[in-house]
Amino acid sequence: MSNTDLSGAFHALMRSVYDRARTECNYNATRFKKMLEEKGGVETAKALLKAPTVSDGFVELYMRKRLDLTLEAQLLENPQFWPLFTEAELDTARRWLKEYREK
Repeated sequence: MSNTDLSGAFHALMRSVYDRARTECNYNATRFKKMLEEKGGVETAKALLKAPTVSDGFVELYMRKRLDLTLEAQLLENPQFWPLFTEAELDTARRWLKEYREK
């Protein structure tokens, strides 16, 4: 699969995560949706993984006991997308999930 196809598939996954959070947790992640529309899935994920701390959406999903719906969890559970990200970005996702799962 080309990087373009992989990027498109990742974007579709992120869109489905937004839809699932809305239907399964009654969480409407409007900022995440806007970022997806403006930047696409990969650039949205990269921007969020560059931040010094987890996003508000991550915290919302943590409070709803749905870390499985974070982009970090989805990224790590789908290794076919790892080539789109740096090792540092993947490490950030691992670290944040580990920190919050231990809380």
